[in-house]
Amino acid sequence: MAAALLGRRGWSRVRAGRACRVGERSYAAISGALERAVSAFRAVTGDEGVSLGVAIREQHGRDESVHRCRPPDVVVFPRSAEEVSALAKICHHHRLPIIPFGTGTGLEGGVGAVKGGVCFSLRNMDRILDLHPEDFDVTVEPGVTRKALNSYLRDTGLWFPVDPGADASLCGMAATSASGTNAVRYGTMRENVLNLEVVLADGTVIHTAGKGRRPRKTSAGYNLTNLFVGSEGTLGVLTKATLRLYGIPEAVVSAVCAFPTVQAAVDSTVEVLQAGIPVARIEFLDDVMIDACNRYSGLSYPVAPTLFLEFHGSERSLEEQVAVTEDVTRGNGGADFAWARDAGSRTRLWQARHDAWYAALALRPGCKAYATDVCVPLSRLPQIVVETKEDLARNGLTGPIAGHVGDGNFHCLMVLDPDDPDEVQRVHEFTERLARRALSLGGTCTGEHGVGLGKRALLREELGPLAIEVMQGLKATLDPKNLMNPGKVL
Repeated sequence: MAAALLGRRGWSRVRAGRACRVGERSYAAISGALERAVSAFRAVTGDEGVSLGVAIREQHGRDESVHRCRPPDVVVFPRSAEEVSALAKICHHHRLPIIPFGTGTGLEGGVGAVKGGVCFSLRNMDRILDLHPEDFDVTVEPGVTRKALNSYLRDTGLWFPVDPGADASLCGMAATSASGTNAVRYGTMRENVLNLEVVLADGTVIHTAGKGRRPRKTSAGYNLTNLFVGSEGTLGVLTKATLRLYGIPEAVVSAVCAFPTVQAAVDSTVEVLQAGIPVARIEFLDDVMIDACNRYSGLSYPVAPTLFLEFHGSERSLEEQVAVTEDVTRGNGGADFAWARDAGSRTRLWQARHDAWYAALALRPGCKAYATDVCVPLSRLPQIVVETKEDLARNGLTGPIAGHVGDGNFHCLMVLDPDDPDEVQRVHEFTERLARRALSLGGTCTGEHGVGLGKRALLREELGPLAIEVMQGLKATLDPKNLMNPGKVL
């Protein structure tokens, strides 16, 4: 991914860290369009809703990826869909690029202002608007994060289970088609968004399933909702999302099980799913990752390929799920389960998985980390994980593996010295091989991180030129001036 990702020059910029170059002026500033637009922005949002400050622009010019900071020319802070629409009309008139910004937790450079322009920071739109507990749905504004929503829902007996790890904004999660640890049972954002309110590049406001509509299913017309889920800000600004909710399970049990080999652990994953066990989470950490987590979090798990599992349901159903899963893991040489039933024990058990990023960084203090992910059909998962481990060892790279293996998705957390050009190049080449290995096995170059800046060439390889042409046609229809997050995805 890195090759198509950043190109050689892009990867060389890893050595420069994430410093912004705010002195680089975009075409917007040079043309004077920005100056003419700023007063119009202030008329919409007030002075407090517009920032030209260097620190604010830097903050909104980067995410958590290795891509260098590309600050916008100005940041605006709308408070409503009406203000987003009015601001978009001004940008459209002056041909200023629009870059939506949620919480900045993306991993593929999706918020960088590669052509300058205006960042729409949506943090002030943070209302939970319309909860229907009897229908298991809720409508939220783009500044609402998943943790804030679940805190709000705490006394209703409901929750929103999509969990990418970071406390991302829910509309940002929709924009990148996020998933996470619970996806094997509850699905990704694609399965859990019922309707979207979207402001298009010219300020037009549309509702992808019809205004106020929230059916659980529909066969009416094109699926516009899923067109915008995963569009990464390139088709419009998401200003409201109607989401599916779920009942909080009666009982929850978590477990950890170590295996003698990577093959045994991944084979167990496939067999558990083939047995029809409705496992809620099934996460894989390789021996390098487990060792790192033990050191970082003061844990004492066996240093071996390990599965972390979680089961949701009634007390009776959990007994059957656990019994069948134990039989499967024992058949693959798995050690005895370490079980956790109460909330505190489960939290401690899962701490290793949640702290994997920081644990990986702690393996080499002072180094940088780059997370890359792929996804393959379940039957090909053992092969690609084993081959990836061999590739890492053969090339002397530090790349602990952690993954949502229940749906075929895993991550390599590459830890590298940005001042070592040879290592940077070896990581570059490894990530490209990993992506193409996934493609050769019928998979995808990204299971959940998205395309952003990093994987545009790989997307073309994955989908083929005709599918890309269709996407470009859709983009041209909705955004003929190419103002919505230009330079991303396509």
